[in-house]
Amino acid sequence: MNNVSSDMDYQETIRAAAQAFIERHQGEHLGDLGQLLSRTTDHLVESFEVKESFANHLVHQAYSNVLAVIGRQRIDLQASAEMTVVISDPIRGLAWSVPVHLIYEHLIAAGHGKPVSPAT
Repeated sequence: MNNVSSDMDYQETIRAAAQAFIERHQGEHLGDLGQLLSRTTDHLVESFEVKESFANHLVHQAYSNVLAVIGRQRIDLQASAEMTVVISDPIRGLAWSVPVHLIYEHLIAAGHGKPVSPAT
């Protein structure tokens, strides 16, 4: 029973490392999810010396967790202003104020925005 527990702890540690890697590097791969997941798998193989198939399995579990977090985030329209957007995660009780110019510089100017007609 103790071996099962330590195996689960080991897997959880590596999965947490994969999730941290994905969260840290996802901004570098906005247009190529496959490249991000492959890079994360390579990181686990090199850093933890695990088999590629096992690393790949844990990377996909970690990415599922990242998607769950992303799905919780909302724009707080009441707290946002003309020059700042407030993004909140109600589950964790966190909120972030992001200047609009940074959204433009890092997302829209990089081609990740979808053009729409301005509201009149």
